[in-house]
Amino acid sequence: MTGFLASVKEEILRRGIRYVIVGAWNTLFGVGCYTALLLIFPQVHYLVLGIFSNILAITNAFLCYKFFVFKTKGYLLTEYFRCYIVYGGGMLAGMCGMFVCVSLFGFSPVWANLVVTAVVIIGSYCGHRFFSFNHKKKEPEAPR
Repeated sequence: MTGFLASVKEEILRRGIRYVIVGAWNTLFGVGCYTALLLIFPQVHYLVLGIFSNILAITNAFLCYKFFVFKTKGYLLTEYFRCYIVYGGGMLAGMCGMFVCVSLFGFSPVWANLVVTAVVIIGSYCGHRFFSFNHKKKEPEAPR
């Protein structure tokens, strides 16, 4: 049993390391997309550009999580939809946070995006680990 527990702990550690790598990549990807969109479309409101950059970043993250971090088989559309639920909540929190940072604290949109992204990352791991890529069947309760 000790060997089994050691291998489980090792896999959890490896998955965590892969998640951090993908998270760093996706953060750079998302911030890069947002910044590029700001530069390409300066006339478009920063929150509208945030929506488009989030769609690109969510799709990128989903593909990386599915094939590199959690390595799940099947469930493509279910997992993609679940990722949007997790990231949708993060996106709403992020957009509200950006509004507060820009409007109330005077941050530039790029700096506001960096600050908000750092906060949203924390909640997304739990959402993906226990919702997006979790397919464990719940055991039916035993009759009483």
